[in-house]
Amino acid sequence: MITGNQLRVARFALRWSVQELSDKAGVSVRTIKRIESNDSVPQSSAVTIQTLRDCLEAAGIEFIGLPDDRPGIRIGPPKD
Repeated sequence: MITGNQLRVARFALRWSVQELSDKAGVSVRTIKRIESNDSVPQSSAVTIQTLRDCLEAAGIEFIGLPDDRPGIRIGPPKD
């Protein structure tokens, strides 16, 4: 599981707007904003969170830590 803060930081690291992430992941802007407004584990469907995570990981983001133990990201090359 990832946190809203990790999602927000990952998007920022890629220099993607909320609209860009929405377009790439197929998740509404409103849903992304709601998820990102929560610094901890967001109240959203597991499918939605996994869709966003997969999209960001394909762009080179690695989610590290656990929600309650130093959550963060690493930036690497995009996956093929």
